[in-house]
Order: sequence, then C-alpha cells, then structure tokens
Amino acid sequence: MTRPPRPSDDPHLNADKPPENDTYEMIEVEAPLLTGQEPETPESVKRGISVIKHYWKNAPSGPGVYRMVAETGEVLYVGKAKNVRKRVASYTRLAGHVNRIARMISATASMIFISVETETDALLLEANLIKQLKPRFNVLMRDDKSFPYILISNDHAAPQITKHRGARIRKGDYYGPFASIWAVNRALNTLERAFLLRSCTQSYYDNRTRPCLLHQIKRCAAPCTNEITIEDYAVLVQSARNFLSGKSQDVREQLAIEMTQAAEKLDFERAARLRDRISALSTIQGAQGINPKTIEEADVFAISKEAGRFCIEAFFFRAYQNWGNRSYFPRADAALTESEVLEAFLSQFYDEHPSAPLVLLSHAIESKGLLEEALSKKAEKRIHILIPQRGEKKELVDHALINSTQALGRKLSEDASQQKLLAALSNAFKLENTPQRVEVYDNSHISGAQAIGAMVVAGPAGFMKSHYRTFNIKNTQISPGDDFGMMREVLNRRFSRLAKEEDKNSDLDSFPSSPDLVLIDGGQGQFKIAQEALEASGVKGVTLVAIAKGADRNAGRETFFMEGREPFRLPPHDPALYFIQRLRDEAHRFAIGTHRAKRRKEFVKNPLDEIAGIGPARKRALLLAFGSAKAVSRAALLDLEKAPGINKATALMIYNHFQKSG
Repeated sequence: MTRPPRPSDDPHLNADKPPENDTYEMIEVEAPLLTGQEPETPESVKRGISVIKHYWKNAPSGPGVYRMVAETGEVLYVGKAKNVRKRVASYTRLAGHVNRIARMISATASMIFISVETETDALLLEANLIKQLKPRFNVLMRDDKSFPYILISNDHAAPQITKHRGARIRKGDYYGPFASIWAVNRALNTLERAFLLRSCTQSYYDNRTRPCLLHQIKRCAAPCTNEITIEDYAVLVQSARNFLSGKSQDVREQLAIEMTQAAEKLDFERAARLRDRISALSTIQGAQGINPKTIEEADVFAISKEAGRFCIEAFFFRAYQNWGNRSYFPRADAALTESEVLEAFLSQFYDEHPSAPLVLLSHAIESKGLLEEALSKKAEKRIHILIPQRGEKKELVDHALINSTQALGRKLSEDASQQKLLAALSNAFKLENTPQRVEVYDNSHISGAQAIGAMVVAGPAGFMKSHYRTFNIKNTQISPGDDFGMMREVLNRRFSRLAKEEDKNSDLDSFPSSPDLVLIDGGQGQFKIAQEALEASGVKGVTLVAIAKGADRNAGRETFFMEGREPFRLPPHDPALYFIQRLRDEAHRFAIGTHRAKRRKEFVKNPLDEIAGIGPARKRALLLAFGSAKAVSRAALLDLEKAPGINKATALMIYNHFQKSG
C-alpha cells in the first residue's frame, strides 16, 4: 500500500494522519540554500496545486481511492484514504513539499475519485489499481507471476497428482504455494515415491494395457491396469492428502506400524517397500533447509536495503515444511524506509495470492490492523500479522532476513558487472554515454513461411525479458526469404511507433522506452535498411550498429558497421565482443523459438478454427459427423444442416466460408 506525505500541522488536515513519505521514485536535485526564508514555489507546482484544488471541491468525504493523472493520460499515482477529501487537501499547500512530491504535483493535470464503503475496500482496490496501471510514483512489486501448486484431482476414480499454475478450474485439492517450479518438482518426486500416486494424463491412463516404467521403479501403484484396487488406491490418496494438510507425523507413524506388522508376518518385501516410503517422507521433511516445529502454516517476509535498493525475501511454510522462497526487488524510491516499502509490497502481493493464517514480518508496518482486516475479509478466515521478537517465529524471520541481505548483495554485484559490460560496449563503439537500453533485432523464417522479427532488450539489470517483442511479417509484397524487406518492416513498425509515443519513464531509476544503441544481425545491406528506417521515423539520438558474422561465420571474427567509421573488428578477447555475442545469440534464440512456436501452431491448426461462431462443441460435432475438416469443407449444404447441433444459419455460414476460400 502507498501513501502520500504527512500534511501540515493544521489539525483539520492531520485528522487522517497520512505517513510522511510517498512511494515513488526521486530525482536528486540540490537542496535550496538555508537563507532563513521559505524558498519560492515553482510555477509548475502552483499550476498543479491549482488543478488539485479544482478537483478537491468534488472529492468524497468518505473512504475511497484517488488517482493523479498527467496531461498525457498517464496515471501518476494511486492512493487510498479513510477520508479522501482530507487526504487530497494535503497536496494543496504552497510550501513544505519534498522534491518528489513537488514533481508529482507539477505533473498532475486531473484527478479521479472512487468511493467505497470501508477503508478495507479502499486498500484492496488501491492494490488492484496499482498492479493494473503501474503508476510511476507508486512502489511496484515488479514480479507478479503466479506460484505453482500441487493438485490432487477429484474428477476421477483414481485421482492424479500433478503440478498446477494459474486459475483453479479443475476439481481437486490444491496445496501450496511453492516458491518455484524446482521446489514443486522436488516435492512431487518425493510424494510419488512415498504414496505411489499416478501422475499420468487421463488419455495415457485410459489406454494402458500393462504397467508403465513408473510402476517398475516403484513410483506408481498402477491403478490403470488394476495392479491395485481402486479402494486401496483411495487409501494412498487420503494418506497423501493428510500429509500435505499437516498430518505428516500421523502418516509416518501409521506407515511405521504397518512396516512392523509386515515384518512380524515375515512379509519382508512389503516391509521393505514401506521402509522406502518412510525414507521418502523423511527426505521431504529433512531436506528443506529449515522447517518449523510449532508453526503449521505461515508466510514470512523480510526486507533489506542497501545502496538505495530493496530486496524482500518471501518464505512459504505449509504442513510444518518449508515450501521454498523467492526474492523480490520492488521499484521504490531510495528515500523510503523498509517499513513503507514492505507495507506497499504486501498489499500488492496479496491482491492475487492467497494468504497463510499467519504472516510474519521483519519490520513493523503502519497499516497492520487494516491489512489484517483486508486479508481476513478476502480469505473469509482470521489472518494474523506479527512482528515476532523471540522464539521460533523470530528465528524464521531472521533466517529470511539473512537470505534477503545475501540476495540483495548478489543483485547489486550482478548489476555492477552488467554496468561494466555496458561501459565496455560504450568504449568499443566510441559512444558519448554508457547505453542504458540496448535493442537487438533478428529475423526467422523457413523460405519466407511463418516469418517473424524479434527484438530483445538489455539494460543495467541484464536482459529485460518483459520488454522483448515479436513482429509477425505482414507485408505480402515481400518475396519469400527477403531478409532486407523483413528487417525494413520490423524497424519501420518499431520506430514509427516509438516516434509517436512520448517517453513516460522520466524518472532516473525507470527503464527507458527508447534505445540508446540498436544492434542489427547482418551486414552492410541490413545496416543501410536500418538507417533508412531510423531516418524515416524521425527518431534521434540512437546509435546503429550492424554485426556481420564473416565468411566462415566464426564467433570472434565479426565485422561491425557504423555510421562515420570504416568496417572494423574488435580484439578476440575483448569483453565487449563476448557481450555482443551474448546479445546476438539471445536475439537469435528468441527469434528461432518464436518462429518454431508459430510453426507448431500452424501445423496443428484446424480449418474449422477460422470460422466465426464455431466453438469446441460445434467443431466436435462436425468432426464426429463427417470424420475430418476436409470432409466438412466438401459437404453439401443439406448434409451440413443434418449434422447434430448445427442449425440452418450455421450450416449456411460454414458452407459459404469454404466456398469463398475454395
């Protein structure tokens, strides 16, 4: 959650008690000299205050969310308040604003208000809007990928155990979250050994006539071929559910009793199998690094700050087990405290992810009670947020804090190395400044079929995969295999759009949308094409370099083409050369991968998919009636009308579609 600065000492304005700092990024400027007089308010701030006062007149007096919007329509900031009118009033003072607040006020051209019933609703709405709009002046979580879960299905007599990510559409019991695919794969591997549950798909299960390899290596009980009865398999499934629900000790004790009984009956083979299952359970409980003894479920968050950067380490404990951890590096102003960033992060994190009954934090947050209420309302059960001071809870937080500090140190070291590589690139190409955004372009096709262009982006933080783009080649006039024509279309589309867009990322810490350096995979011809595209778009300040592999296409013998310089090579062991090769190879990998995915999609494409109004049910009915899409295309209108689920209007639409395409 994010909040604006504390207003003046006026008791009317202080009634809502907002915090002192806002959550957005800051441009460092020189502080005004102390002359004993209040510095004069800039005209831009006065204009912004005038705008805010105009909208303040109609601001709601109850709880709600407000948005500050720039003249371009960009949402600058999203905030929430118990009393929106009082909160907005804090921005209307002429003096006393810190630099970053003044900048936000200066950029404000309009405001939008949304009233809600409670402050809890305002908190939830604020977090949702921040994640959707990504305002420049809010703390942003950056990584909001969903977590993987373990699913034990309920839609079959022999339930399947598998990993799951995304919407919970399938019927079954979901266990998680796990912090990474690696963590869930490790857990699945052990659970299969311990409980012998099937992991195969439904079609694979239905078509088995003999047990598969997983049964041979004692990883599946093979209910598909009746190696185990459905009733006995259900006992294994229930044991797995009990284990994942926190009853792990009960499960182990029951297996130990069964092992002893088998040994007493001299059934040593069964006793050995039970021993192996107990050993597998010991593995999943003992190999997690740290496991709580008294805490069944908890989410643990610890935050570290160094050199103006923040790292939040999240640990997830379920069923008395450590189910992994993940590091987050939120975008936040360096002047903010750890508590403020952690508070903003949590509201965004739990906007999509479910909460454990217990949330442990390394730092106290101002809105602890409000966040507890919001999470409890969303989960429909009581959620507790604690900042532990002693005991096992404190040990878990301290462990997370150590990991947070180490992860931040590694991140800073990696970024420093990346900056050195960018500086080496600047020296190699004799650039005035170190590039902050490098774009690399490549094409991929097979004789012109499924042609795509690819753009990869690198910056101070490494490869910026969220900025990668692909371009489907649309120009039908381009001859198959015409790399020049493809490159011209890709660059024209990219830079024409860039020229129309105003760069909204004006903060120093934000990643720019316009490149400083563009690398083209090609020689003199591609270089000239790229030059023409840049000139036609009117984009300025971009250095263009083409990379030719040479006659033998050997790495290390690349020739570079730049404006104002003769073609040249770099020394074989130059770090900049290795970096350029990495950039080019990444562009090639991305282009090839995208092309292959497109080719696979075209390969399995059904002609019926192209007909508007034909969904899965009607397509299935047509294929069952005629046998194939080709037969449907040749069918007479009367035959189409007789197909199950196809009325006369739909039959006519299908008939006309194939007549036109034919």
